[in-house]
Amino acid sequence: MRARFLAPSRLRPSGGTPIARKAVVLAAAASLGAGLLAGCSSDSGEKAGSSGGGNGGDKVTITLGLFGTMGFKEAGLYTEYEKLHSNIRIQENVTERNENYYPALVNHLTTNSGLMDVQAIEVGNIAEVVATQAAKFEDLSKASGVDKSNWLDWKWQQATTKDDQTIGLGTDIGPMAICYRKDLFEQAGLPTDRDEVGKLWAGDWNKFVAAGETFKKKAPSGTYFMDSPGGLINAILSSEKEKFYDASGDVIYKKNPAVKAAFNLTAKAAQEGLLQSQTQFQPAWDQTIANSKFATVACPPWMLGTIKGKSKPDAAGKWDVAVPPKGGNWGGSFLAVPKSGKHVKEATDFITWLTAPEQQAKLFAVQGSFPSAPGAYTMPSVTDAKNEMTGDAPIGKIFAEAAKSIPVQVIGPKDQIVQQGLTDNGVFLVTKGKSPADAWTTATKTIDNNLEK
Repeated sequence: MRARFLAPSRLRPSGGTPIARKAVVLAAAASLGAGLLAGCSSDSGEKAGSSGGGNGGDKVTITLGLFGTMGFKEAGLYTEYEKLHSNIRIQENVTERNENYYPALVNHLTTNSGLMDVQAIEVGNIAEVVATQAAKFEDLSKASGVDKSNWLDWKWQQATTKDDQTIGLGTDIGPMAICYRKDLFEQAGLPTDRDEVGKLWAGDWNKFVAAGETFKKKAPSGTYFMDSPGGLINAILSSEKEKFYDASGDVIYKKNPAVKAAFNLTAKAAQEGLLQSQTQFQPAWDQTIANSKFATVACPPWMLGTIKGKSKPDAAGKWDVAVPPKGGNWGGSFLAVPKSGKHVKEATDFITWLTAPEQQAKLFAVQGSFPSAPGAYTMPSVTDAKNEMTGDAPIGKIFAEAAKSIPVQVIGPKDQIVQQGLTDNGVFLVTKGKSPADAWTTATKTIDNNLEK
């Protein structure tokens, strides 16, 4: 089959909320980004009934609190489940950005009220939730039909406490690639074949910036090499095993040479005019996609949905996908079941089905959310996947290969605060004329103030 992505990305930069300063050592990269609304669980005047198939029991409405476009509805998975379980209805409640969704979720968890039957948790928040709110959620490791071997080991561990309670089932991951405009590369005298493009920067993010310098010499008027300073520093840091916290839970971002090197390299690219002065996932940034203003973007699978959703029709087929300088991960979420939900058993059964390899493969085919279940990687809807924007590029195979090089990474409870400070209050300022040294000072002061709150 020839699967295609239809929906835009859900993953957006976001902040966090205060908790104790202890990191959880987990596998995979933290991500920045995306949105939530948590409201009261709707019972619609219905009585709880069996989640099994057939007509037994009254109708049960399972409510989901989600952020952004997670794609379950768009992929037809709610409708499919409702057909399999005639007494079940699915209702999602969505907030676009995680910085709105997550604080509301924390508030509802703190008061133990107003929670949906299912709550999504973004990877950048999972360490905090595991460390401080695990008692509020069902232990899904004991749920019928859940087999931890269905997930990548590091993905499973991200949602697991020290005493082996697993509070969330993984939906997707974000293996990193670089999406590039073949037409802009050609005009700038760079190769366009994806294998040759990958060789330009193989193994070193400094080579990536050097390719940008070459691009700039003959770049089409008004274009930039990369979409944003935040996109570059996030991509670089996603490929590091250790960034903001160490294994003992200490905040180390200021003394970690990898973080400073990523900051300095991004600042250099900004000073050289290789990066747009844009913040990702804002309306102005969206317009630069539509107007073909940049040649490359750090590109986990879901970014293809964003590109498609924001592009003009004539951009179809002009993009391609190359391997990044180093493997990394950007994005990924979990579905959890609060103990205070009205339909705990039904919700648990539903997300067990929804996160099974077969459903994750279907979600990738429509939404571009790459499965966290390795069993999906050999399914036709993954191996044969194509994207309208990237033509015949075998994106399923490309991202499956990229998933193998994702590093095991320590993520901490306040990763998003640090990441957002380094971008919005740091490297972004360099594009506005601030010196890298002053931008670093501003970023670290902002981060430290927010970490103390």
